[in-house]
Amino acid sequence: MNTTNDIRLRLRFYKDLNENVDALRQKFEKYTTINSSDYFVKIRGYHIWLNIKGTKKAYWSPHLHLELEPKSTTETHIRGLFGPDPTLWTFFMFLHFMIGGTFLIFCGIAYSDYVLKSPVRNDLIVMTLMVIAWILLYFIAKQIRSNGHQQMNDLEALFLEIIAS
Repeated sequence: MNTTNDIRLRLRFYKDLNENVDALRQKFEKYTTINSSDYFVKIRGYHIWLNIKGTKKAYWSPHLHLELEPKSTTETHIRGLFGPDPTLWTFFMFLHFMIGGTFLIFCGIAYSDYVLKSPVRNDLIVMTLMVIAWILLYFIAKQIRSNGHQQMNDLEALFLEIIAS
């Protein structure tokens, strides 16, 4: 999977297998009985999460969410989504909303100052800083994703190993 030429931060993949959805789910349930020191699997219905645990886990460690969908009685469509740790994702979304909210507030203030013929220089400076901060968040997120690239490959290898068993 090529992660360097993609603008999206959350990488997706799709896979079709000639296997029943319940039989495939059983393979993941079987893996949960193995006491792995590096990975753990959480299953809720036909949603499966592969996570890194133990000493390999860092704040930038990704997880893999799989959604099993029956195409027919003998075929399964798998949707895979790599994502950051939910706590880190929530923190980034909080920062995005704070930056966006601050930008919108200062947009309103700048418009009011313009209508009242007051100086708008400080408002425009804050708005520019918010745009720069937003762009900076994007590059930080790309750096976090590149830090977790090897772990994404490890999770993908685990996924392929489980479905091949």
